[in-house]
Amino acid sequence: MNQPGKPGTAADLRKVRINPDFWYPLARSHQLGKGKVLAGTFAGQPIAIARAETGKVFALEDRCAHRQFPLSLGTVCGERLQCGYHAWRYDRHGRIAAIPYAGPATSPPTGVRSYPCREAYGSLFVFPGNPERAERIPLPDLSLSDSPDYKPMYFSRQVNCHYSFMHENLMDMNHQFLHRRLMGRVRPELLGTAEGDGWVEAKYHFHHLGGRRHLGSDLLSAGGSRAEKHYDVMTIRTEYPYQTLTISGRDSEFPSVRLWCVYVPKDGAEKTNQSFGILMIRKPRIPGMVYALWPLLRHFAEAVFAEDRMAVEAEQRAYDEWGGDRNQEVYPVTLAVRELLIAQGIAPEPDTSG
Repeated sequence: MNQPGKPGTAADLRKVRINPDFWYPLARSHQLGKGKVLAGTFAGQPIAIARAETGKVFALEDRCAHRQFPLSLGTVCGERLQCGYHAWRYDRHGRIAAIPYAGPATSPPTGVRSYPCREAYGSLFVFPGNPERAERIPLPDLSLSDSPDYKPMYFSRQVNCHYSFMHENLMDMNHQFLHRRLMGRVRPELLGTAEGDGWVEAKYHFHHLGGRRHLGSDLLSAGGSRAEKHYDVMTIRTEYPYQTLTISGRDSEFPSVRLWCVYVPKDGAEKTNQSFGILMIRKPRIPGMVYALWPLLRHFAEAVFAEDRMAVEAEQRAYDEWGGDRNQEVYPVTLAVRELLIAQGIAPEPDTSG
């Protein structure tokens, strides 16, 4: 295997499938009321998420074993999910609990797959991999989202690209020219990098060219303390399969902003992803100011994301048009995260057609 950060990786990263043995959010909690069911998807796997009248959530393969009708179009009956076609009922483990018109001699056929499902941080997480590993794999640490000192902002947007483009975009802060209208003229300085088992980290300092700060960058430090005026150190970490971006001062104990995000593939080819994010913004000392600034903060964050989405979707189109990856990458941070994604992901099956 090539060393992390070194060019020459033979594998086509854009064909590497995401590792399913982690917890992935498929929806926000508020989208699923009691006694309701909704449709989700992970890398082409349709998944029905249901909430029982008790409030408990469970996830099943989104197809009835009888006629393949989507279970997400069914109804919740107590702790069971009833197909909306012929009213077959399934328990939370995917076993067939009842066939209304079946006689006593009928042997119930095999049911459907169930998925470990947890609710945390205002989101519904599903474990689409080996269910035996679910108990050993922790949920991502999003404790700041529950802190009274921070206000969370949630995002969920479809992006038409392979998830790896998203990882590379966030790790490489040299693309700030793309955001010059929103962020002003800034030049990122790489302060250092670090790598470990399953993670890569880069730390940047932002210089404002001409000595003039910009409203966009000031918004990101609105929650900083008065003693620390300049929150201009950005730490970006890919801890597979998640990413975090933290903005703080050099001597700050608490960050001004922390962004957590994950890119959940939707289609089987994994060329489309649902990007989930939680932006945790530290509340300013002035009571109520965060609520006054919230519409502006939301607009700013959405605008930055829109520019990034435009760029990564253009990269995906170029990949599709060329029939392969022609990117001439030289930046060590990007090369390191590429190696990480290849090492942690699922390699494509070898082509035996020839």
